[in-house]
Amino acid sequence: MFDLTGMTALVTGASGGLGSAIAAALAEQGARLAVSGSNADKLEAFRGGLGAGHVALPCNLSDGAAVDQLVPQAVEALGGKLDILINNAGVTRDNLLMRMKDEEFADVIRINLEAAFRLMRAVAKPMMKARFGRIISVTSVVGVTGNPGQANYVASKAGLMGMTKSVAQELASRGITANAVAPGFMNSAMTAALNDHQRAAILAKIPLGTMGEGADIGAACVYLASKEAGYVTGQTLHVNGGMAML
Repeated sequence: MFDLTGMTALVTGASGGLGSAIAAALAEQGARLAVSGSNADKLEAFRGGLGAGHVALPCNLSDGAAVDQLVPQAVEALGGKLDILINNAGVTRDNLLMRMKDEEFADVIRINLEAAFRLMRAVAKPMMKARFGRIISVTSVVGVTGNPGQANYVASKAGLMGMTKSVAQELASRGITANAVAPGFMNSAMTAALNDHQRAAILAKIPLGTMGEGADIGAACVYLASKEAGYVTGQTLHVNGGMAML
């Protein structure tokens, strides 16, 4: 079950902790990957650890022209088809509303939302031709709950959820599904820097009493990418330990 053997995937933000966990989960289930990220050296090292057959495609997602070329590059590198798109890459530029600069807002929207739009648009044609595809975007629980100091990030993640619903409706007749995965608080370099009081305050809000792992998000993506999830589209799968029951 959830076997991805013979399928190909493009994963953005694959040189980061969450993206690498997603990519590793897809590869473990047999998918052949094109992994993308902005840090070429780190990306190539990660690709090498996945084993033979996978390719690394560095890309600056703030460069619209470069983003538009990423899907064609992935299709060519993966033998002429692309079954799965994982929009995982994202950035934060946190600030309070009254202090947020125009560029802090624009940068987050450009990378988190506009790049995902460009990749969805580019992948639609080959997926429609194949009459099969899985589009999965990694959003966040704060896209639903909001979060102080993150008006830009929250807007981008809420936008991903809404865009996913529209894309799901447009492409459903061609055998293509579009879904989102919304992580809650995850064990990461950022949360590792929290002090004991901050960590305790967060854990008190999570019924399962622990933060999530990258593997939890990887498993959700594997399911949504699989043939078994063919009747699931336009949905946001919340993986947050019960912190927000939506």
